Amino acid sequence: ELKIQKCEMATLSRICRRCLYLSQFHNISRITHNYRYVGSLGSSLGESKQMLWNEYNRAKAAVKARPAAPNVDPLSIFSNNELSLGDINVYGFDYDYTLASYRDELHFLIYQLGREALVNQLKYPKAILGLEYNPGFAVRGIHYDIRKGLLMKIDAFHNIQPGTVYRGLEPVEYSEVIELYGGTHVSVEYVSPFFGKNAMHQLMDLFALPEVTLLSNITQYFNEKNIAYDPEYVFYDVRNAVQGIHTSGLLHQKIMENLDVYIEKGPEVAELLQNLAAAGKKLFLLSNSGFPFVDKGMTYMIGPDWMDLFDVCIVNARKPKFFHQKSRPFRIYEKETGMRTWDRVSSLQKGKIYQEGNVSLFSGMTGWIGSQVLYCGDHVYSDLADPGLRHGWRTGAIIPELENEISIQNSISFKTSMAWMITLQNLIERLQIYDDSESQEVLHVWMKERDDLRNFSKEVFNPQFGSVFRTYHNPTYFFRRLHRLADLYMSSIVNLSNYSDQHTFYPRRWALPHEVHYGIPWEEQGGVLR
Repeated sequence: ELKIQKCEMATLSRICRRCLYLSQFHNISRITHNYRYVGSLGSSLGESKQMLWNEYNRAKAAVKARPAAPNVDPLSIFSNNELSLGDINVYGFDYDYTLASYRDELHFLIYQLGREALVNQLKYPKAILGLEYNPGFAVRGIHYDIRKGLLMKIDAFHNIQPGTVYRGLEPVEYSEVIELYGGTHVSVEYVSPFFGKNAMHQLMDLFALPEVTLLSNITQYFNEKNIAYDPEYVFYDVRNAVQGIHTSGLLHQKIMENLDVYIEKGPEVAELLQNLAAAGKKLFLLSNSGFPFVDKGMTYMIGPDWMDLFDVCIVNARKPKFFHQKSRPFRIYEKETGMRTWDRVSSLQKGKIYQEGNVSLFSGMTGWIGSQVLYCGDHVYSDLADPGLRHGWRTGAIIPELENEISIQNSISFKTSMAWMITLQNLIERLQIYDDSESQEVLHVWMKERDDLRNFSKEVFNPQFGSVFRTYHNPTYFFRRLHRLADLYMSSIVNLSNYSDQHTFYPRRWALPHEVHYGIPWEEQGGVLR
């Protein structure tokens, strides 16, 4: 009996504290009257249910009356870490998807060439040539389980987002996902390539989208035709086929033959580089692509004198090895002959073309070190991880998908839905203490509405995988790495032109779970406040 009394007293104490919290926003007599504790407080079931719906209607009316959130400028630059451009003396740029912006037609070309390589070189069924590319199927940042043959979206905490697991083009039932993985959590050893298991492949750049779509189409074809296959074999066949069109030079040749089809052209990139140079900034190009390919594209975008804008030009850089291996010295590439010289390179000079090399030699020859350098690229790992973590460079990620995602977020329907979803979730958290059957029935109705809103927040970006940056509410695994490895991120490098060379970028202050969120009315902050 003593234990029961202590339990009742503890529960009553919690309820009293809750009443004091709620009294900040409501009449205390109404709160204490409606708060129900079986055997002690004794309000009627009907009153609790009615009170819940009153709270629901009040909250919904408040959301409707609130002005819509302001639009976000899709051409802004977003900060993960405070950065002043006044401290930046040196700007570095990758070429592909950074200086050069590609049209969607490039993805169709990669898909087509990879498909042909599978049939012609690896003798895959000719019927595969009829499988078309769907540009709306996959998004960047998702994972492919090489062993199980499943494509999925994983959040920042290594949880698989329900409804985003696909075998080929078919969604996998939630129950099967639970059975295959023993839950929805995937261990770091299984996800990360740094532990040697090599079980998961993440789509980190835009070149990967046609590759994984081809892989999914072939998997779907094999399943429909009852063709036995090992997912690992198919994965590596597709990967080697697509990588082969890169390493053979076939893809670059096709692009160079039709630059106007595949590369965006405009004066913005040239104007940005010219303005930076005029402000006394040093500029360098650091690309894994070969010089003929880079030269052709830069000449198309800027003109034949494009190299005059750069103080150092490095091609065939072998990133990320450029940043963590010291084994390769620089070599001079002679544009006229297409050959490399054998002379030792002791300095990096404007107007010359360099190949390979490493960051240690680069820093020693230029004196460009640490936080005075801002390097921009599209690949979060190959371009940004080592420069920031090992060498103290500031980093900028180029994420073209931002423009489309922000345009969706700016829509009235999205803003309204998200404002209500957040309010509803806080309402559920705040009022879940009502444990009678009628109140729980109301809460279940609200939970169903919340689930519908969460599904909307996913499907509005991509029906299969949702946003690049979010699962339902958690950041994605991709954004977790982006947030850690990129000081800034933007849809295009030309967004830099919207800011002065002395501008300071400040990261948004996020309320931690134990902190007050100053941007949300107190009554809507759920169980945080007491």
